[in-house]
Amino acid sequence: MIAPLRVLRRGENDFLLLTEPELGETVRSHLVRSRFAARADIEPEEHESVLILGDDAEPPEGALGLENDDYGTPAFELLDPPVAEAPTLTAEELERLRIRARTPRFGHELDERVLPAEAGLVDRAVSLTKGCYPGQEPIARLHFRGHANRGLRALRIDADAPPAPDAELLYEGKTVGRVTSAVPEDGVIVALAYVRVEVPEDAVLEVAGAPARALL
Repeated sequence: MIAPLRVLRRGENDFLLLTEPELGETVRSHLVRSRFAARADIEPEEHESVLILGDDAEPPEGALGLENDDYGTPAFELLDPPVAEAPTLTAEELERLRIRARTPRFGHELDERVLPAEAGLVDRAVSLTKGCYPGQEPIARLHFRGHANRGLRALRIDADAPPAPDAELLYEGKTVGRVTSAVPEDGVIVALAYVRVEVPEDAVLEVAGAPARALL
């Protein structure tokens, strides 16, 4: 997996590709190498964005942005918005919403070790009919001939502090996965983790000596 992208069409031949700030040059270099004879200019841009969350969230008239479904609630992501006074969420509160929505994030659930099927991204981000692209062969082989050996799950960990990134998950004394994101919530820890598919959904796992169960 190279980078997560959102595509915003600004004009007939003007497309803005949005990704994580640290991945901009990675995306640009891959696109330049894949451009071949196509007549296209690929230039980096920097933008700031603000999320408007909630059932009544509406973008200002003429605002540049797009809908965002990463947080389990209606949201609109505005690009380069004017400064305005409004109630805000902390980074931890936003992360809690993302974990409860089971949304993978680059640098946590997504990196070069992860296949889209493992992160539940096939329907959202993968074409099974498009021509050649990086990683197409293993993705197609997994889809048509097999299945992912692990999947992304949301967990509740009965602990006072989040486990370390990539902390091992144990089931019946065997390592069956790893924790990728974790934040406190009401006296427990909510987390995302990759777990082997043969582990029952209602299994009680162990991480850093604490029990972990499916997050309801």
